[in-house]
Amino acid sequence: MNTLTKIDTDILNYMQRDGRLTNAKLASKLAMSESPCWRRLRRLEEEGYIESYQANLDRRKLGFGVLAFVQLTFIEHDSKTTAIFEGVIKNCDQVLSCHNTTGDADFLLQVVAKNLDDYSQFIDNTLRKLPGVTAIRSNLSLRELKASSRLPIG
Repeated sequence: MNTLTKIDTDILNYMQRDGRLTNAKLASKLAMSESPCWRRLRRLEEEGYIESYQANLDRRKLGFGVLAFVQLTFIEHDSKTTAIFEGVIKNCDQVLSCHNTTGDADFLLQVVAKNLDDYSQFIDNTLRKLPGVTAIRSNLSLRELKASSRLPIG
C-alpha cells in the first residue's frame, strides 16, 4: 500500500461493506463535507484501490447448488498451452476464480454449477478438453462457513 491516510482506509472499509453508499452518507459517516469526500473517493478509484463495484448474489437462490474447488495439473507449461488455458478460463462464467499455485497442482479453480450433472458436463466439455492437463482433482463444498472478498485493511 502507498501512503493511505486513516480517512482513506475508512472510506475503503465503508465502501467494502456497502458499495451503494452515497457520497452524502459516506461524508456523514466520516464527519467531513461532501466535496473533499468525493475527491478522496475518486482518487482511490483512479489509483486502483477500488477496482469496481458489484452486488454480491446468493448462488443457491440463483440455482447454483454446487461449489467446487478444482486442482489442475499440467504436463507442459509452454506459452501456447498456457495461452489456451488462460483464454478458456477467463471466458468461462462458471469459474469464479483461478489461481496459479504452489504444491502438487498447478492451478486452483473455484467453480459453480447448477447440480452434479452440470458440474460433470463442465469437467467433460471444458477441463478435459484443455491441452496438457494430466490431473483434475475436485473437492466439493459441503457447507460454506464464510465467503467474503473484503480485505482486512486499517
